[in-house]
Amino acid sequence: MRLQEFVTVLVRDPRTQKEDSWHSYIDYEIFIHTNSMCFTRKTSCVRRRFREFVWLRQRLQSNAVLIQLPELPSKTPFFNMNNPHHVDHRRQGLQEFLEKILQDALLLSDSRLHLFLQTQLSPEDMEACVSGQTKYSVADAIHKFASLNRRFPIEDEERKQGKNDADSDSDR
Repeated sequence: MRLQEFVTVLVRDPRTQKEDSWHSYIDYEIFIHTNSMCFTRKTSCVRRRFREFVWLRQRLQSNAVLIQLPELPSKTPFFNMNNPHHVDHRRQGLQEFLEKILQDALLLSDSRLHLFLQTQLSPEDMEACVSGQTKYSVADAIHKFASLNRRFPIEDEERKQGKNDADSDSDR
């Protein structure tokens, strides 16, 4: 009996971040848990802001012109980051966007999506990585971020077991 693949994505924990003394923004935690072969890491957790979602949607659309991508929650001039209802409505819209994106096999093949979900690279750095202008590959970037941001006990156990199985791991 073959195990059914799953991808669970949660957009949660909105936090206000200060850019400078005048500007703030909200970022959201994106948590992924999956058994899908499409993903380098089976669990990951990153923080992204709304404009990075806008960038992701634009890049995915330009690479998959025949696919009708889901919409992001609207960017409204009346958005109030101090209004919990506004923040939660946007969070729900971002989660629905990612849930729909992750159901499309063509979109799942886009390296930008994986870098967006599994690293903290900026859009500029993701573009550089995908176009081969960095010393590291997409998989290297994802592994490097995961090793810097271990928050999942299951992964720690898997890593210890893997290290015991292969003591020649020169990842450090």
